[in-house]
Amino acid sequence: MVKGCHFAWSRVLIEAKKMKISEVRVKLINNKDDRLKAFCSMTVDNEFVVRDIKVIEGTSGYFVAMPSRKISDHCEKCGGKNHLRARFCNNCGASLPENRARQDIKGRMKLHADIAHPINAECRQRIQEKVISAFEEELEKSKEPGYKPPEMDEPDDEVPEIVS
Repeated sequence: MVKGCHFAWSRVLIEAKKMKISEVRVKLINNKDDRLKAFCSMTVDNEFVVRDIKVIEGTSGYFVAMPSRKISDHCEKCGGKNHLRARFCNNCGASLPENRARQDIKGRMKLHADIAHPINAECRQRIQEKVISAFEEELEKSKEPGYKPPEMDEPDDEVPEIVS
């Protein structure tokens, strides 16, 4: 490790522990048959936004799923990019091998990778509590007459420019 690097990372970790969730916005999903109940955006320290956080109804209650992307691989024949469940190449149509996905600790196929996620249990618990609390509040508000869902996305023209 480079001299001074350990100190810098220690400082980053100390600062990260001071992270405050300053706002959570919730967009409820109306499909009653689906386990997905809401999409949320979370603002951290009034400076950084994480979008596409999901609230999902599990067997023991609601839980938070962080934003993720589908994992893909490439066709051996043409190099085209394909989702891991694809049976044929999107580019050349060649047959693709089955079970190309890696498995997680529980033996399940790993088809998605988190884009943003907490790196420790304490942070995950804080996010879980804040997001689920905001979801439950929004769920109660939605039962009131004249309920209007919150705006989730801020147009790019409202984001302030960086001045150097």
